[in-house]
Amino acid sequence: MEIARKFKLIIQDRALRNRILFVLATLAVFRMLASIPIPGIDSAKLQEFFSGSQFLGMLNIFSGGGLANLSIVMLGVSPYITASIIMQLMTIIFPKLKELYHEAGEAGRKKFSQYSRLLTLPMALVQSYGFLRLLQSQGVVDAMSGFEMFVNIAVIMAGSILLMWLGELITEFGIGNGISLLIFAGIVAGMPTAISRLYIAFEVSQIPLYLGFLVAIIAMVLGIVIVTEAERPIPVHYAKRVRGSKVYGGVSTYLPLRVNQAGVIPIIFAMSLLLFPQMILSFLVNVNNAIIQNVSNFMLEILSNSWIYAILYFVLVFMFTYFYTAITFDPSAISTNLQKSGAFIPGVRPGLPTAEYLGKVLTRITLVGAVFLGTVAVLPLLMQAFTGMATLAIGGTALLIVVSVVLDLVKKIEAQVSMREY
Repeated sequence: MEIARKFKLIIQDRALRNRILFVLATLAVFRMLASIPIPGIDSAKLQEFFSGSQFLGMLNIFSGGGLANLSIVMLGVSPYITASIIMQLMTIIFPKLKELYHEAGEAGRKKFSQYSRLLTLPMALVQSYGFLRLLQSQGVVDAMSGFEMFVNIAVIMAGSILLMWLGELITEFGIGNGISLLIFAGIVAGMPTAISRLYIAFEVSQIPLYLGFLVAIIAMVLGIVIVTEAERPIPVHYAKRVRGSKVYGGVSTYLPLRVNQAGVIPIIFAMSLLLFPQMILSFLVNVNNAIIQNVSNFMLEILSNSWIYAILYFVLVFMFTYFYTAITFDPSAISTNLQKSGAFIPGVRPGLPTAEYLGKVLTRITLVGAVFLGTVAVLPLLMQAFTGMATLAIGGTALLIVVSVVLDLVKKIEAQVSMREY
């Protein structure tokens, strides 16, 4: 009854309905763009090329499904994500950038985002050229003249910038994070194909395996929801203050510290760090230099080993979880704000001891989130190792993105509904 009532409110509320319709219309435009391929593609070689590459399948997730078709938006939002990662890393190297991101308020964050957008252009140029050359070397794309290469690069770059713009439009005029919704739409659009592959490969003797696969998916979704929503409440008391004849404060509340403070960002960071070196090495293999070819082949053999790849992936996700949490949550700033507002944590002195206490608690709970994210990231590789079937590999990263985006979307819609009710 409660769900039906809220759904009715969404339909009746014109502003909220228009926001949802805007999101749906923008996603429809994105899916149409993802179905327009660049010229000169060998479809059979394209399917063969993708089926034999784990990292291209991962990259296809973040292109929103456009990479598998070699569409005009084949890079998706990956150049923007790469640019954002570089900007986040630069906040460690350049204190002024960190100050701009954390202390300059809304205007500073807008300027920081503008720098990320500008950096997206060279990222899109490098990625589009490198990927086209890689596809040419594999015979997936026909040989191109200099002018044809220039035109294709320009089209692919324009597609990435257009998607970045569409994502920001969704964030501003729709509901939810636009970039996440574009990735979500690409994953959902690929589900019918994945289900059809399972149906084709189905055998009666494998029913227990399929049932186990279904149970694993349900358990995975449940685990993602629990860890995403889990938080550690830190009790906070406000001291009583007397002003004139009135007494202020004296209330108790809590500071929620999320177990998974970083969300899906560490997986994106780790994936980018693993994918693009592989793409560059695949390109260098065809360079007319024996030393470069040998080194590139050796590095590719190491990265193509599923166990080495899984270990590297897990370690990078684990490290980036702590890294991104440290960037987004500053215990010293929280401690200062609590002290200024006359608040304190029971049993902990204000100031530096409070910051140290918050940092210690955050380090412990982030360990749980980091291990969980790392496990989710390597789950497809583990499933393939145990079942021996690629079709029964749970896309842990895709599942995490889908569940996280749906949870975030539901929360924001409920917030809009609550605001309309009041």
